Amino acid sequence: MANPLAALLAPNAVALAIAVAADLVLGDPVYRLHPVRLMGATLTRAENFLRVVGLDGYFGGILLFLFLADFWIGVSSATVAVAGMIAPSFGFVLHVFLLYSLLALGDLLHHVRRVERATQSDDLAGARVAVSALVGRDTDRMDIAACRRAGIESLSENLTDGFVSAVFWYAALGLPGIVLFKIVSTMDSMVGNKTPRYIRFGWCGARLDDAMNYIPARLTWLLIAFASVFVPGCSAAKAAQFGLSQHGLLPSPNSGWSEAATAGGIQRRLVGPIWMAEHLVTDIWLGDPRDPPASTHGDVQRAIRLVAATGIFAAFLACTILLIFHTA
Repeated sequence: MANPLAALLAPNAVALAIAVAADLVLGDPVYRLHPVRLMGATLTRAENFLRVVGLDGYFGGILLFLFLADFWIGVSSATVAVAGMIAPSFGFVLHVFLLYSLLALGDLLHHVRRVERATQSDDLAGARVAVSALVGRDTDRMDIAACRRAGIESLSENLTDGFVSAVFWYAALGLPGIVLFKIVSTMDSMVGNKTPRYIRFGWCGARLDDAMNYIPARLTWLLIAFASVFVPGCSAAKAAQFGLSQHGLLPSPNSGWSEAATAGGIQRRLVGPIWMAEHLVTDIWLGDPRDPPASTHGDVQRAIRLVAATGIFAAFLACTILLIFHTA
């Protein structure tokens, strides 16, 4: 007989389909006890404690991960288990809601549309403010075209770590899998910086984030190429070609796959000059050198459609695989 708790936590195609639909239609839910917000608060408290006791190096970062993983996988599993004991349907509803809360594609699309609304109104100041919520680069040097490119780049990069990776780890390991991925992602964003404060303490989170995004990043490249077949104005051949040939131009081992594939897919060059802390950190271009830089409303709309289609295909593929294994 199947373990009831394991069944409540296991990946479920119906739950995934509902959660993805809610994410795309409603965006990220805003509530005080949002799990990612709570993970971040717990991380901050644990980091402060570890630093007070002198564990601010590599070992402290490993302890931080072990604590967060044990605590939040335990809390989320126990919460769903208690809900399931009250009523199986209640356990399923809570499973769906937690899963929905841990997906981020809809909210990402919303932020990029916010940037685009400002650029369409020629509101450069508003576009720069909206872009600053997506990227860490200097925005005071950016014109309208650069704001649009930054939005597209953030959209394509976060397609992997904000959605495809989350779906991948949910399909592989159920709710504990996506919670584990979000813990690692939160660690990478909060302590994974290459600064004197975090170069050692954040090493564990940064390397785990690279590892957990490794397969999903490459799947995202293939999915973008596939989705490009169905999005008007996109090129599947260029998405496949430039994703493969240019992914290594970016320093991250994973983000280049989706960014270069998106550049090829929408047939527009991305990145260009990027300034951080008043220093030019890169001036490379991704995409076909014969294509123009992304700069227009149409370019942004095409990127939004391509990323949304890719996310839907990723979810459909995961649901199909889960249904096959569930009924086998």
